[in-house]
Amino acid sequence: MGTWDDGPFDNDTAADWCGELDDADPSARAAMVRAALTTAALHTGYLDHDDAVSAIAAAAIVASQMPGGEPITSPYAPDFLLAGESLDLDDDLPQLAVEALDRVLSDDSEWRSLWGEAGVSEFPQINKLRAVLYGPPELPGQIALL
Repeated sequence: MGTWDDGPFDNDTAADWCGELDDADPSARAAMVRAALTTAALHTGYLDHDDAVSAIAAAAIVASQMPGGEPITSPYAPDFLLAGESLDLDDDLPQLAVEALDRVLSDDSEWRSLWGEAGVSEFPQINKLRAVLYGPPELPGQIALL
C-alpha cells in the first residue's frame, strides 16, 4: 500500500479506483460512486483499508459536484473530472457519503487504525469533505424555498 499524502486520491488504491472510474462507460460511473460509498457505509465488522480509501475518493467526487465543493485538481483523480466533465448524481449521495466517511473514521476501520499508528488523530481533509456534503447551515428563521 502506497500513500504519499492525506488527500482523497493520494494513495495507490484510490488512484487505481479512479482509473477504473475513468475507464468505465460514462453511464456506469454514478453507480460506481454509489457502490464505493455503500460498501463502506453499510459495512459491519472491521472495514478494510481498500474499501475505506475508495469511499473517501467517491465522497470527494460527490463533494466536488456540490455547491461549495472544490474542483478536483489531483493528477490521481479521474481524467474526465480534471477535464471539467461532471457526473449526474442522485440527491441522496451526499448523505450516503457522510455515512461512509463516518464509517471510515470509526474505531473499527483499518484506515483509521493505520493513520493512528502514524500518530495522526485529526483528519482535516475528511472534515472539509463532510462540511461540503452537509451543505450550508440554515440560518435561524430562514425559510427554505422549494
